[in-house]
Amino acid sequence: MTYTETLENNSHILKLNEEQKIVFFKALAYMAKIDDHIDEEEIKYIKGAAAKYHIVQFSEIFNFQDEKDIFNQVKKLPNRRVGLELIKELCLLGHSDSDLSDDEVLFIGKIGTAMGIELEKIEQISDWVVDKIIWLEKGKIIFEDA
Repeated sequence: MTYTETLENNSHILKLNEEQKIVFFKALAYMAKIDDHIDEEEIKYIKGAAAKYHIVQFSEIFNFQDEKDIFNQVKKLPNRRVGLELIKELCLLGHSDSDLSDDEVLFIGKIGTAMGIELEKIEQISDWVVDKIIWLEKGKIIFEDA
């Protein structure tokens, strides 16, 4: 699965102000670099999605000091629903290279905790993402798109 298959017309993200959108995508950008290997697909996706969601200050997405900076900033996201969407996107991004590392799992857990999302809920979202990936891959085989 390529990561470009996600974030399609997400109304929760569209409703965010510029600063909140930047925080959302900043967490994704940090996740992309966490395993010390920034995949070209991940960067391409983040840039494309940022443009799609009309982010003007694009360079801000890749401007962060460290993990703690990200954890403090995600608290600016307006509600639980947006936080759940961020967890979903982080899980999708982590699985996009078929290798969700321990560091990525830890980062997702810490992001969720910073936003007050229970570990059980994060686990549910992660399981759902894996099921979605399997379902999409199975569809490619069934419809001979592989």
